[in-house]
Amino acid sequence: MDELPSAAGDVAKKHPALWKAYAALGKTASEAGPLDARSRRLVKLALAIGAGSEGAVHSHARQALAEGLTPDELKHAALLAETTLGFPQAIAALSWVEDVTDAD
Repeated sequence: MDELPSAAGDVAKKHPALWKAYAALGKTASEAGPLDARSRRLVKLALAIGAGSEGAVHSHARQALAEGLTPDELKHAALLAETTLGFPQAIAALSWVEDVTDAD
């Protein structure tokens, strides 16, 4: 729970049973199909981009880097949003990814 963003961390601390169930659901979903960990992380990043959630993009980008994905792979995922979500959303997503990949 210490690694969670403040809002999620607050919910996890105030409602540990809810957080435990949520985490278990995520684990079960991850194990429900044939995608490897790398593919699952890119899908989650893409879903965060599609949802327009800056915080989720930051979170999945940080996790992706920790799992060994490269900054260029994450930036490519953001750019792929251009034809589906539009140029402005893709550029916003790219800037969110770069908040993490290009941080000093």
